[in-house]
Amino acid sequence: MNVLVIGSGGREHAICHAVARSPRLERLFVLPGNAGTAALGVNIPGDPNDIAFALEVARRENIDLTIVGPEDPLAAGIVDAFENERRRIFGPTAAAARIEADKAFCKKLLRRHAVPTAEARVFSDYESAKSYISTRDEALVVKAAGLAKGKGVLMCRDPAQALIAAEKVLVERVFGDAGENIIVEEQLVGREVSVLAIVDGRTLYVLEPAQDHKRLLDHDEGPNTGGMGAFSPSNTIDEATMAEIEEHILVPTVDALLRQKIPYRGVLYAGLMLTHGGPKVLEYNCRFGDPETQVILPRLKTDFLDLIDATLDGKLSDVRLEWDERHALCVVMASRGYPESYPTGCEISGLPDRAGASDDTFVFHAGTKRDGGRVVTSGGRVLGVTALGASRDAARRKAYETVERIHFDGAQFRRDLGT
Repeated sequence: MNVLVIGSGGREHAICHAVARSPRLERLFVLPGNAGTAALGVNIPGDPNDIAFALEVARRENIDLTIVGPEDPLAAGIVDAFENERRRIFGPTAAAARIEADKAFCKKLLRRHAVPTAEARVFSDYESAKSYISTRDEALVVKAAGLAKGKGVLMCRDPAQALIAAEKVLVERVFGDAGENIIVEEQLVGREVSVLAIVDGRTLYVLEPAQDHKRLLDHDEGPNTGGMGAFSPSNTIDEATMAEIEEHILVPTVDALLRQKIPYRGVLYAGLMLTHGGPKVLEYNCRFGDPETQVILPRLKTDFLDLIDATLDGKLSDVRLEWDERHALCVVMASRGYPESYPTGCEISGLPDRAGASDDTFVFHAGTKRDGGRVVTSGGRVLGVTALGASRDAARRKAYETVERIHFDGAQFRRDLGT
């Protein structure tokens, strides 16, 4: 089977790693890929959001299956375009991807179908948002409704801070077109968890739980980022809570989309808060999480291509996934200045000779590229160092041992992951 993976981040490197473990794989192509994916397949330079070019690659290389990593091409309709040519592609259609691409659409969908979520209002102009925020007296969250690369969520400790946040998004347009509309919602209190499910249109299969760390600094301080690390399994969700999440959140969401004649196929990622009143939805994503993918897929023992085929064929109910019982922990190494402006082109030293440092330690590339014989930084999040261990502490020790051997100018990472 010839497989094309769309994307260039750590998530896509982890997907490529899972695909490469399948005996069914013949050739792997990555558009555009990074310095790490080049060790597993053929990188194809180009814009991952250029749907016409992706189709051209699929025709030229006789691609049997395309897997889409990032949200932008999904929101732009890459799945619709491929399906129009009867090409197999894994991911939701543009209509289904609105659950991430349009947070206002998602919020209205959840409220209409009584899916537990934070109370919220949607605004398109600052004066209206200002009038509403001025009536509140509690901590609030201001979100850009569009796609903002995981950075469009502003946590505000009081209404005054929320007013400043709303002005930045709606007036100053710090998130560009993603901030054309904003959501102002109550700030939920509890433990934040990530739950990912594979959905074939009607049936869903919940993957092993993972916990992401969004804050830049130790002790969950500093600004929100796209994710500074993760671990799996997460001990914050017991069987009863997971059953509640599936029954009252995931299944009703998939059913709500079906009622609007929007079958969902692909990965449905739920960012949840475990509150005193039960689990509530913070957000939905229409693809694998990053860096959650880097701790979930290394634990998957079932052939990843078999899982995708079952999803596309509507046969998820026939699947029983097998998991490595070991724990996985990922430490993200980021550039100096991330999540704001950061330098690129910094040489990376200390990398293992191949994608994995050993059978239980993996270095997933995110913001990297080759510059002659060197590997240099090309993004904010540069590497995701993942390790497997008999316990979370064991995985943590292995991951940080590898992190300490890797160097680039200005490298920053959290030191408290998994504690």
